[in-house]
Amino acid sequence: MEPRPLERKLAAVLYTDVAGYSRLTGEDEEGTHRTLSVYLDAITALVEQYRGKVLHFAGDAILADFATVSDALICAAAIQSELADRNEGLPNERKMQFRIGVNLGEVIVDRQEIYGDGVNVAARLESCAEPGGICISESVRTAVGTKLPLEYEFMGEQRVKNIAEPLRAYRARLRPGAELPTPSPRPK
Repeated sequence: MEPRPLERKLAAVLYTDVAGYSRLTGEDEEGTHRTLSVYLDAITALVEQYRGKVLHFAGDAILADFATVSDALICAAAIQSELADRNEGLPNERKMQFRIGVNLGEVIVDRQEIYGDGVNVAARLESCAEPGGICISESVRTAVGTKLPLEYEFMGEQRVKNIAEPLRAYRARLRPGAELPTPSPRPK
């Protein structure tokens, strides 16, 4: 019997985790975990507001899926804005800063999760982001064009672990003085 074909779809994939999580945990394990829990809840709420779906938690990391690149990228900017506000007033060594990677690519859908190169590229882009920053693929940059109040800085071709071809990567950030768009309502 032939195996059934795997379901595939095009997805905007957001992958995020904490920069310096091991250091934070080593200094204050319980306090770090309590803060992480609060921040993961905040990120999950924002993903849902921007019509995405959190598919997976892995320690300090989150994998989320969006139907549109615009929703994924504005959600990433909203996450960084919200977490910067939460970190304000904390000593630098206790700030919990996330790095975010966003990719547009084909993924395999199985058991209500997504897999494949589309996910792997998002995870590798996350590792290229600065703490508190967003790194996107060229496919994301091309798809959003000038639709969003963001500015983009080309980072060149990035060679990353276990991805054969270099990734053309961009930093994305909210334009100075720009407001985040209000999330669109979820379809009924």
